[in-house]
Amino acid sequence: MKIDRRKLAATLATLALAAAFGVSAADKSVVVGYQTDALPSSLGIANGDYEKATGYKIDFRKFNSGADVFAAIASGDVQVGYVGSSPYAAATSRGLDVKAFYLASISGIDEALVVRNGSGINSLSDLKGKKLAAAPVSTDHYQLLALIKSQGLTEKDVQVFAIPQPEIVAAFNRGDIDGGFVWDPALTELKKNGKVLVTSKEVAEKGAPTFSAWVATGAFAKDHPEFLKGFASVIEKHTQSFLTNKAAWNKDSDNAKQLAKLLGGTSADQAAGLLNLNLVPLTAQASDAWLGGGEKSGVARILKETSAFLKEQKKISDVLPSYAAYVTPTVVASLKK
Repeated sequence: MKIDRRKLAATLATLALAAAFGVSAADKSVVVGYQTDALPSSLGIANGDYEKATGYKIDFRKFNSGADVFAAIASGDVQVGYVGSSPYAAATSRGLDVKAFYLASISGIDEALVVRNGSGINSLSDLKGKKLAAAPVSTDHYQLLALIKSQGLTEKDVQVFAIPQPEIVAAFNRGDIDGGFVWDPALTELKKNGKVLVTSKEVAEKGAPTFSAWVATGAFAKDHPEFLKGFASVIEKHTQSFLTNKAAWNKDSDNAKQLAKLLGGTSADQAAGLLNLNLVPLTAQASDAWLGGGEKSGVARILKETSAFLKEQKKISDVLPSYAAYVTPTVVASLKK
């Protein structure tokens, strides 16, 4: 068989170049875990913007909680995921190598403790003897426990159920529980037969701040920095669109309709949920207040404080000396250039 030496040389050169830059067909695929929160950036999942911006084939998988996302990351099934600070603290305290590269939101009114009409709960002083629920190891679970502690109560005084959000909605509607600390779409559902007693923002002001972030495994972040930059650029594009033109995200907009199709609920639910968000400007993300500054970063500090609380509550066994290794400002800093 005759070998075309020029074609062979060209093929070998191409393979060598691909090896040098770590690019291959296999490298150009990634599994991303997301949740049902109303976020402007979720539009990029619905309309294909993430794949267009990165050039990667992305398998988006929906999860019910950050704990479920981290379980998938730990098993090797997911490389990038959207998570809350409490499951993030628990996972890194156990040694899972992940890095936050974009801060999605901080404690706002998009998460809240909703109490059922007829439950007899009219203020925080009425919580003793009640049955409350939150998703396991979620930011809501963490804040619910912190809220109970702030009232001088323990789980002996308030019965806390750690169950998935769909089960919380069902139990709430049956009258099996008196309240649930939840996010959308469960938040909207619980409000139909209840009222907001306290928001995530208010619990943060009591000393238990939280955040949600996009994280990547340490190995993936090291090998695919160009993907993370492209991915973050889509988040930022849709976030800026929402911040500067809220009319384009109202209940009658195509954006809200696409979010409803992807995440559930109605376009009105999604539009209302977006207005509850507490978003952090890109200029602040890379600062010491959040992703920058190493040990001084707000994210590393909140992770350590959250871990200390979770250990006190016997939810985890160890608190690390530092959580700086699980945070990187590199991606958001590159978007500012």
